[in-house]
Amino acid sequence: MLTGAYAFGPMSGGHFNPAVSIGLWAAGRFPTSRVLPYVVAQVVGAVLAAGVLYLIASGKAGFDLQAGFASNGYGEHSPGKYDLRSALVCEVVMTFMFLIVILGATHGRAPGDFAGLTIGLCLTLIHLVSIPVTNTSVNPARSTGPAIFVGGWALQQLWLFWVAPIAGALLAGGLARAASRGKIRLPLIGDVDIPK
Repeated sequence: MLTGAYAFGPMSGGHFNPAVSIGLWAAGRFPTSRVLPYVVAQVVGAVLAAGVLYLIASGKAGFDLQAGFASNGYGEHSPGKYDLRSALVCEVVMTFMFLIVILGATHGRAPGDFAGLTIGLCLTLIHLVSIPVTNTSVNPARSTGPAIFVGGWALQQLWLFWVAPIAGALLAGGLARAASRGKIRLPLIGDVDIPK
């Protein structure tokens, strides 16, 4: 994520995550016309990346795709056996916080040289907290790639890893937009210019 943000940021804004693109759109910082093409590209990229990982991992004796292949899950498929409610709350809150950090770190008044580092460190912390709960999504594309290869339960539970991150992103983006319109005051993320 961190190296990708610095490598591809100048070309695409470093969007690798549909929740990020949707959250930035909700905040008024990403054009509507780009949301769908970005989401499609992110999902295609994630599936291709999962394919590369599958080719590597399946070269080891004893590889078991049904062990999960880092798919996200809840209940029996949660690393810590957390239920649906816990997974939902975790993914909404973690994605909300991720977008709040992104919105603040990429604001025009923030020190721009550190945005990628700040965002990368935030994502590291999110993983440390949420791997035991869901195997960490906060990125619907990342969840889709492995789920396609695992199939079965991973595809059946994939809906949560689209709904929860997008909900968290919309909440963060909506909060930032409300702050930018003076309805609430938030440092940095509330001081955004909304294109007309």
